[in-house]
Amino acid sequence: MKQFYTLLLVLIPTLICAQIPAGYYDTATGTGYTLKTQLHNIIDDHNDQGYDAIDAFIASYDLDNYYETTSNTILDVYSENPTGNDPYNYTPVTGECGEYDSEGDCYNKEHVIPQSIFGSNSPMRGDAHQLLPTDGRVNGFRSNTPFGRVDDSQLTSQSGISNPTQNGSKLGNNLNTGYSAGYTNDVFEPIDEFKGDIARIYFYFVTRYEDQVSNWSAYDMFDGSSDKAIADPFLNILRTWHEMDPVSQKEIDRNNNIYYNHQANRNPFIDHPEWVALVWDTDPDTENPSAPTNLIASNPTDNSIDLDWDAATDNIGVSSYDIYIDDVNTYNTANTSFTVNSLVANTTYCFKIKAKDAAGNESVFSNEACETTTNNGTSGSACSSETFENMPANSSSYSNRNWAGDNGFDWNATEARTDQTINGRAITIRDGALIAPTVSGGIGTLTVVTQRVFSGDTGTFDLNVNGNFIATIPYGDTAQTVTISDINMEGSITVLINNNTSTSNRVMFDDLSWTCYTNLSTEEYVTNSFNMYPNPVSGNSVTVNYNESLEFEIYNILGKVVSKGKTENGNIYLNNINGGIYLIKLKTRDKIITKKLIKR
Repeated sequence: MKQFYTLLLVLIPTLICAQIPAGYYDTATGTGYTLKTQLHNIIDDHNDQGYDAIDAFIASYDLDNYYETTSNTILDVYSENPTGNDPYNYTPVTGECGEYDSEGDCYNKEHVIPQSIFGSNSPMRGDAHQLLPTDGRVNGFRSNTPFGRVDDSQLTSQSGISNPTQNGSKLGNNLNTGYSAGYTNDVFEPIDEFKGDIARIYFYFVTRYEDQVSNWSAYDMFDGSSDKAIADPFLNILRTWHEMDPVSQKEIDRNNNIYYNHQANRNPFIDHPEWVALVWDTDPDTENPSAPTNLIASNPTDNSIDLDWDAATDNIGVSSYDIYIDDVNTYNTANTSFTVNSLVANTTYCFKIKAKDAAGNESVFSNEACETTTNNGTSGSACSSETFENMPANSSSYSNRNWAGDNGFDWNATEARTDQTINGRAITIRDGALIAPTVSGGIGTLTVVTQRVFSGDTGTFDLNVNGNFIATIPYGDTAQTVTISDINMEGSITVLINNNTSTSNRVMFDDLSWTCYTNLSTEEYVTNSFNMYPNPVSGNSVTVNYNESLEFEIYNILGKVVSKGKTENGNIYLNNINGGIYLIKLKTRDKIITKKLIKR
């Protein structure tokens, strides 16, 4: 375990250095436009460094440490290709315009809010929060058009530039439907990776300059007010972009650098993304999604059952589904299919689904579907499994990630991105590691799916258990299921996957699981020699009808012991156990008896 913690401390220094200053947002206590004014008062009167000072800031702090293996080039949101090679790159200072004829000639400074809107006045003109380094030709192509959602059938034709541009940004007539309905003139659309960045810059700008923005209503994106400030449909567009592209490590780092190293104010909507809804959600969503339909449970094995259902509908959009097992809320997924693992052989399970939207509204239950696991003598039971569906939101930057896995325990990955898929969502690791939670039950056989993405060669990662090297895990340019057998370690174990043989290769991992290693073959399981009631139990005790005191151990679905002791007058007390599905193991003089226990 010492090696594990040392590894994390070495790899994540940026998480413990620059943070939000203590007390910075203490006066931000309201909601709606009151909160917006409070934020304005906090970030107002920043230390304006002037327009020319941004050159040095860009050269130092707008470097591509997120998508490339080197950090000596500019990160340009109009030319960056998050999933492959960039069409061109710029060296700080020497790559700055100058004059340009074509895309790829040089970079200059893009005012995300066009400076013609505010008369090129200070401090707006030199505000680093709204100045980004971008390709000069694409910057000119965008000109002062609003941001929006381009209708691909109505792209703007302009000599000297391709449209879409070389990274996919584009200019054309706004798509007058869906969340972008209500505007029919030309708009500029960045690629999905940076849409949230643009949205949060606008939310910052109309908050920082709340006392001036009402004078700039000639700009189609503004409505002439000082409170709402952003006109429909652009508020719908920007809020959607903010939600679909969450805050990235790039934005966090840039926000810190602007505060600590440049102009001493922050973008509050990077520090607190939830404030966008608190400020602008004047008509909150209270409509529940419809119920999922046609839930089917199928393909049982000794330890798993597959679930499939038809999608629910919602006035805004369904964000995820809660999966109930025997009336206990156990899993959550954004997909309409799910494999439930870590089940007990020869046991019937009943499932129901609820849909949820981003506002937290939930549907009524779907139909119930029941299925019984097989009893084919699978070697070992699943001690742990992870589908990576509950990872942080999709991001193509390489950073440190942590999340509650399928079974609720903390997983960690370093130098990892979250936007790739194999069988479903997959964690992608470059020069980093995947660290599983510590669980009991030992380990017998480990299985994982791997695939290299983008460019590179075949290679391997190391598999370590409790600090001991076990084997290598191979990867190539096609998906492959890797099984490592006969690991056979008892007790509590920690799995660590690290040491990429080529630290520039980007490798996806999906559907990771391992079986328990116990002396199950010498234990006799008896399921009808006693009664245990009530089960499911809604109180804090369960009664075992047996003629002697029994030792017991209660395991969660990860195989971790959550309680143990002896029965007291036939009772087992569950005061410290949360609702969920458990295995309870009782030891008699000559038997080990295992039952499923459900606490509501």
